[in-house]
Amino acid sequence: MSVTVCQSMGFVVAALGIGGIIASTCMDQWSTQDLYNNPVTAVFNYQGLWRTCVRESSGFTECRGYFTILGLPAMFQAVRALMIVGIVLGILGLLVCIFALKCIRIGSMEDSAKANMTLTSGIMFIVAGLCAITGVSVFANMLVTNFWMSTANIYQGMQNVQNRYTFGSALFVGWVAGGLALVGGILMCLACRGLVPEESRYKAVSYNASGRNISYRTGPYKVASGYEPETKTRKGAGYEEAARSEDGRRSYPSKYDYV
Repeated sequence: MSVTVCQSMGFVVAALGIGGIIASTCMDQWSTQDLYNNPVTAVFNYQGLWRTCVRESSGFTECRGYFTILGLPAMFQAVRALMIVGIVLGILGLLVCIFALKCIRIGSMEDSAKANMTLTSGIMFIVAGLCAITGVSVFANMLVTNFWMSTANIYQGMQNVQNRYTFGSALFVGWVAGGLALVGGILMCLACRGLVPEESRYKAVSYNASGRNISYRTGPYKVASGYEPETKTRKGAGYEEAARSEDGRRSYPSKYDYV
């Protein structure tokens, strides 16, 4: 019962994590404009992995996608790749995990096959969670570096160099989702140990006696010397008649009669 609960909990937690990774990848607020020095503004900028958006004070929002790939930084493209790999591995892990659930029977699938599928899905969830956490962390490192560079330029008197951007809500969603996928993968790996059939370490064959109380007695052994004459027994009607004497008494042959 504990194996089924652990496996089901791992599936649910991993599914929530994969859903969060997909949501964070599609969100536009990976980086938002810092309003610390300018709290009142008519334009608010925020950016995502696929497009940049501008929201006006009137409520009108306009988004524009990145029409070029070569013009984007290499780290930015690496973050995209990590998030996509995490989504693909997570979806494949969910498909494998559905067929590996112990509460679902498909044909005559053995527990050993379900154990292997559970371990495979757990590894996929762990890798997907690590990819999401790594991608979000790399993007956060880029934001921190650009933020302090912009702050240094502002203190040097260059006010109109560029806007400062800080962490957006998509980063926090990505971190939490990656952690959930990682925890779900660990639970699936733990459930795999309970699905492996127990095998005896030593295989032995036990022999039982037919009777309960059997006593064996040893007696003296008679060793033949090879020079003693062997006694022969002959049975038959003719032999019985020849062995009888004239007075009707039965006489037994001696050992010299066979020489």
